[in-house]
Amino acid sequence: MLYLLAAIGLSLTPGPNGLLVLTQAIRFGARPAAYSALGGVIGFLALVGASLAGLGALLAASEQAFWIAKLIGAAYLVVLGIQLWRAPAGPGMAVTGLAADGGERARPVARPLALFRQGLLIAVSNPKALIFFAAFLPQFMVPGMSLWLHFLILGGTFAAVELVYELLVAGMAGRIAPWLSVHGRLFNRAAGSLFILIGGLLARTQR
Repeated sequence: MLYLLAAIGLSLTPGPNGLLVLTQAIRFGARPAAYSALGGVIGFLALVGASLAGLGALLAASEQAFWIAKLIGAAYLVVLGIQLWRAPAGPGMAVTGLAADGGERARPVARPLALFRQGLLIAVSNPKALIFFAAFLPQFMVPGMSLWLHFLILGGTFAAVELVYELLVAGMAGRIAPWLSVHGRLFNRAAGSLFILIGGLLARTQR
């Protein structure tokens, strides 16, 4: 129960994956954004497995390995932020928007595989998360229990909590759609700036 509460607290902490799901839900709709959420959850499961296997300890011990990993992660976030900053508001930015002929505006085309890949890459390219799991998970490990059982219980619990949280974020995105019918480009630039900021902060992170 203590680990479950900790997992909920971790998921509620604002991060790049939650922001990605929010922006994708606004641009494409809640259902396509679920692919980004699923990609992020698979990425977090990979980090949990890597942490249990000792890779988190390797990053914590090796300055060069951590430096390479954090620059790759930071660069990906910055590139994603620039793409979002330059993206037009789009005819489908607002759910309630109307086209010139009075019909409902069509959303931009969503590619499920691309959305899944973005969520996955953002999750696995954050060395801070890997090191955090490496330091956090051992507090809840039971001596004598197999590594696979630890992965199923600890990784599965966190993945379930994170998936529910990100799906809720995607579902609530429609509430701000009317505002985006006027300020869609502003939202893109604000979200893009946040991705760039997070990437910059990650690049400055010390072990």
